[in-house]
Amino acid sequence: MNAAQNTAPDARQIEERAAQWLVRQRDGEGWSQADAAELEAWLNQSFAHSTAFWRLEATWGRADRLDALQQRGRVRHVAQMGRRFLPMLIRCAAALAAIAVVGIPASMVWTPPDKNETYHAPVGGQQLITLRDGSTIELNTNTVVRVHETANQRKVWLDRGEAYFTVTHDATRPFVVIAANGRITDLGTKFFVRRDKARLEVALVEGSAQYDENVGRKTARSALLMPGDVVVATPNSLSVTKQKERVLTDRLGWRHGLLIFDNTPLSQVAEEFNRYNTTRLVIAPGAASAIGIGGTFPAKDVAAFTRVAQGVLGLKVRHAGNEILISQ
Repeated sequence: MNAAQNTAPDARQIEERAAQWLVRQRDGEGWSQADAAELEAWLNQSFAHSTAFWRLEATWGRADRLDALQQRGRVRHVAQMGRRFLPMLIRCAAALAAIAVVGIPASMVWTPPDKNETYHAPVGGQQLITLRDGSTIELNTNTVVRVHETANQRKVWLDRGEAYFTVTHDATRPFVVIAANGRITDLGTKFFVRRDKARLEVALVEGSAQYDENVGRKTARSALLMPGDVVVATPNSLSVTKQKERVLTDRLGWRHGLLIFDNTPLSQVAEEFNRYNTTRLVIAPGAASAIGIGGTFPAKDVAAFTRVAQGVLGLKVRHAGNEILISQ
């Protein structure tokens, strides 16, 4: 008996267990916090566990889209279908596992890297990452991501900041982005993700993707994204709005070194400039913070903006060390 035959049953067992977990979670009824904790522990036991679960969930997720799942009647219907077709799902999973382990010649098996690759764009800088399959990740100012590619999945953790993703289509290798308590699953599209202290924003530019909260939570919220959809997630809320293409294009002005504003409150303008510069804009308390600003500015040219604030808006500008105080 060869090594492939020895390892195949383990792979099948993992796939079968992943399928069982998926059906139990999608059932909804009887799913407890203890179940969620047990699932999370199982996923964290090994990368093989999480890979099997994510692959099956991504495949099933294309069939039971979120708008339908948010209706309880449809949830019960999908759950009943899941229980009905569980044996078939397990058999398919086992077959895929057997093919993956036994049917591929050793010379063709790709061994994934044993650690994540970490990339960092400093304050005021950008960085372009090109993955093995041609997908790209553009990092904005003060951003950190970790990338792990395997034969079954492409996975990115956005630890801080903002990034624009252009994903090469590959139905056999879902592209997953983890940011804060959210997960974006995609097969081939364009989107950007911004992570602030207590706020996560995901905007879809092209294609489709699915946003999910932590899979270990029974009450996890989800959203199926189409072009123009923008998800804003906080610890207590989740909203999905539709934005015009021009608005999203303006939001991506940083890719060309620009900040584009359209009647944006001065306080928010200052926050954006401060993301790109060590010289900080400080808006004095009062009505000045609500003044609407429109225009296109170089992201790293604080002096150009202060000249407009002073010469066009008639605001007072005072320099103090690495701070510029703006007031009426």
